[in-house]
Amino acid sequence: MELTAAVEGLAAIAGRRRVHLHSDSAYIVNCFRERWWERWEKSGWKNRQRQPVANRDLWERLLAETQRHDVVWHKVRGHSGDPLNERADKLARDAIQTL
Repeated sequence: MELTAAVEGLAAIAGRRRVHLHSDSAYIVNCFRERWWERWEKSGWKNRQRQPVANRDLWERLLAETQRHDVVWHKVRGHSGDPLNERADKLARDAIQTL
């Protein structure tokens, strides 16, 4: 869900913008801060264990969106009282109920 949220959020922004993306997913934030995606691309989308990177399709879409924008990554602690993180969590839980 975190990957989809990041992809769709960036895709919804018209034009090229500077975007501050806040996520409680260390996996996503670290991927871009530490440029893991470069290693994945060079290795044919294999991780360090030489296994296929899970959700490659979403990672590739997210990579494309991050190249379209100037993204600044912010890691926030989940369920720690951050108002926007709590709101995003509630919206996601509510959306699940509509499926």
